[in-house]
Amino acid sequence: MLKGIKVLNFTHFLQGPSSVQMLADLGADVIKIEQTKGAYERYWSGLDAYKNGVSVFFLLANRNQKSLALDLRSEEGKEIIYQLVKEADIVVENYRPGAMERLGLGYEHLKELNPKIIYCSCSGYGSTGPYYKRPGQDLLLQSMSGLMSLSGRKNDPPTPVGTAVVDQHGAVLAAFGVVTALFNRERTGEGMKVESNLLNAALDLQIESLAYHLNKGELWERSNSGLATRFHQAPYGVYQTRDGYITVSNTPVEKLSQILHSEELAKFTSADQMSKRDQIDGVFSSIMKERSTDEWIEFFVENDIWFAPVNDYHAVINDEQVKHNEMIITLEHPIAGEVRLVNHPVKYNGKAPEHRLHPPLLGEYSREILQYLGYSDIEIDRLIEREITVSNEREAKSIG
Repeated sequence: MLKGIKVLNFTHFLQGPSSVQMLADLGADVIKIEQTKGAYERYWSGLDAYKNGVSVFFLLANRNQKSLALDLRSEEGKEIIYQLVKEADIVVENYRPGAMERLGLGYEHLKELNPKIIYCSCSGYGSTGPYYKRPGQDLLLQSMSGLMSLSGRKNDPPTPVGTAVVDQHGAVLAAFGVVTALFNRERTGEGMKVESNLLNAALDLQIESLAYHLNKGELWERSNSGLATRFHQAPYGVYQTRDGYITVSNTPVEKLSQILHSEELAKFTSADQMSKRDQIDGVFSSIMKERSTDEWIEFFVENDIWFAPVNDYHAVINDEQVKHNEMIITLEHPIAGEVRLVNHPVKYNGKAPEHRLHPPLLGEYSREILQYLGYSDIEIDRLIEREITVSNEREAKSIG
């Protein structure tokens, strides 16, 4: 769908790479521009997860791209970028605000070379404002955006979401902004600068709860029972069973009292499910402990109650719907070998985009790209000798 669209990727960590991978999955021709030492995510991974020495953190968000390694501080390196920019459609970067400008690669300069360029900056707080120099990272933004204050039980400390939800949402918003700008360019012929930052992404994730606060004041306190949010009616959360846990969503208390034969729940009506939510939740929590998880699952299916099992990752990857949706893919990497990753999340005419290129070795396509720009092998060899670029194409071919 984006075949023929040329993207220059100056990103690292997660927000930026994940955003660009979405474009790459859709067929865009993406060149990942790396420093000659390689992107940060090549040398770090959560859980110390490496496959034959290759970082899983790198593998998870860099597929369908080609790596060009350059010394961006050198004049020769910048000249190569300038040549690529003249033919590019999109530039995506997530350096600290001001860094690309200092390298001579900021939007104002690059749009002089290519007025139709779409330039996307991903940052923590935005390119201007009182916080623009602060480090932007998922956990920090969960904290300062109020997101942490929504989770956990009443006497628990503020509780972060256990995955990089802000980074990933920021990535989606960046990709959305880029595609929107691309569509606008098709109509107007004009490029533009797109910005996605983690603060805005974190607030957008709270569109519901924050709107309640803005229009009605403080949210309900966190609960000591199973309630999962500070704004839903009871029952709504994770409940302990006789042998485990199960998640239950909103159900009219009248229906619950009837099917559970509960005199305690019969004292309440649907009108009480917010104002007396802690009392209702306490009664419901006690009832939930009377049966096993499997017994509750069977009972809830029979009575059309909204519920879900509390799955660990082993259960998730073996879930029949996850398998049906083909959300876990296996790809081959020339060094890491067989790697399992999360697939592109959107289907197009019933299919996810195909996997075309493995996450590249550092500089795996440097020679190919420079040859395309007209550099001779002798000139490329000299750039390699002077450490202006790095080339791993021989290693890649011998392994592959």
